Amino acid sequence: MIRIALIILVVLVVGVAAWVRLAPVPADRWHKTTAGKAVGDWSETGGFEAVRQIPDPQARLAELGRIVAATPRTALLEGSAEEGLITFVTRSAVWGFPDITNLWIEGDRVHVRGHLIFGRSDLGVNRDRILGWLGRAGL
Repeated sequence: MIRIALIILVVLVVGVAAWVRLAPVPADRWHKTTAGKAVGDWSETGGFEAVRQIPDPQARLAELGRIVAATPRTALLEGSAEEGLITFVTRSAVWGFPDITNLWIEGDRVHVRGHLIFGRSDLGVNRDRILGWLGRAGL
């Protein structure tokens, strides 16, 4: 009886891990902006948004996009700096949980928003990641 319970538990854990790692991330659901926020840092449930007012936001968006793209386990989902909206997916190292990052321009502001797809708390991972990218970009 214990052996069967352990086998079921292992199958469930492996199944959940495979589902999280292989779950599709549809661009049409995640490639979008949110309502404009003022300049600053904004924590939200399961994510974080930073807004910076800067000269030449188009060039800075392209630079920031290159920094984000160079992050391990990060892939471009859709968009470009020329379009003014770039969406990336970054997966956690062990389980492969996907986090979405949107970068976009709104007037003279660059927005960077990161949020989880599964769960309720990202344990500050998106905040730390975004602030690190902004630091590397000098923003």
